[in-house]
Amino acid sequence: MKKEKRMKSSILKRKDAARLMQELTERLEEQLGVCDQKTLIARIRRVIEAGVQAVAQAEHTVSLREAAEASIRARAGRRPCTLRDLRHFVRRILRVEGVGERPLRAMSTRECRDILTQAFSGSRHSYTKGRAILHSIFAYGLRQEWCAENPVARIEVHAPQEKEIKPLSLPEIRRLEQAARHPKHADMQLSLHLMLYCGVRPQEVARLSPQDIRQEQRRVIIPARSSKTGGGRVIPLHRAAKLKGINLRIPRNWKNRWKQLRRAAGYAPGEWQPDACRHTFASYHAAYFQNLPALQLEMGHRSADLLRTRYLNLPAVEEAKRYWD
Repeated sequence: MKKEKRMKSSILKRKDAARLMQELTERLEEQLGVCDQKTLIARIRRVIEAGVQAVAQAEHTVSLREAAEASIRARAGRRPCTLRDLRHFVRRILRVEGVGERPLRAMSTRECRDILTQAFSGSRHSYTKGRAILHSIFAYGLRQEWCAENPVARIEVHAPQEKEIKPLSLPEIRRLEQAARHPKHADMQLSLHLMLYCGVRPQEVARLSPQDIRQEQRRVIIPARSSKTGGGRVIPLHRAAKLKGINLRIPRNWKNRWKQLRRAAGYAPGEWQPDACRHTFASYHAAYFQNLPALQLEMGHRSADLLRTRYLNLPAVEEAKRYWD
């Protein structure tokens, strides 16, 4: 009885195979024309081999977790803070239930959007950054042929909500400078000057070396290794005379030293606006020099559009003149 069932099953399979072979033969004859049996068999073998390889390639993939880890390893040469940030966002993405083991090739745009919503629903900024990182994981997977497309590319990018930037007033600037003159915080005088009068980002200041400060040439070199965007730039060392007699070194444990200086100037924790000195520099520069192309180069922006949208709340020209004088 069992033998009889196996025979019936085998006959059915042979019938299916014959039907498929007939379909394949007809398709080949339609496309390539009628040929002798030997040539036809050779063509069928080539089609079968090519089809097997195509199917194997189309189904080849890895899990989202494996793709994310491989993507991070591929960026091993980035700065430690960049890698920390990347790992943090990847962990939040993989924390969504069931996501880590999903095959990369099988993931849809809707699924990716749901992942971002669950992982970063509390913050528009985090959602935007999480989208960029998930996009980069799929872009890496696409290069490795682990997926056929990047589904994140179809997820809309939230337009940034620009907040009004209020530059520091002259009394606030004096408070900071007076605090930096105190012997306890004197090692922060150069850092404060670079942020206030050269527009250098705090994280860029922390990475500078003494050789990057060219006092005699009145310029500051922001090397690619120190730049936030990865591209170096040269900035005029405005008000260089103020730096005479100052120690041209960046202190260790810079982040804590910067917090201590702000506290000494009367700013409570949480009261300080991020990049306030850089915003102040740009606002007073725009008000006094009225040269956005020059300011764009000094700020390291790719275009002047950001300056036009973010630095419209300018101080009065008389106040800007006192700032630069």
